Amino acid sequence: ALIAAGYTNRGIAETLVLSTGTVKWYASQIYQKLGVRSRTQAVVRARELGLLQDLAERQTDPHGGAE
Repeated sequence: ALIAAGYTNRGIAETLVLSTGTVKWYASQIYQKLGVRSRTQAVVRARELGLLQDLAERQTDPHGGAE
């Protein structure tokens, strides 16, 4: 969800208290599993597979995690 929200690898690392290298490794694993080569493609593919909700859906869905 952080990639979809536009966070950089550094921003994700700071938010999750991880090294940037760890974030890059996990991102590459996600790309591989989704069969894509970029962040943008990963977000599009994840939405196609129903793995990500749009922000508008999360704000109206009581179980979507919106605060």
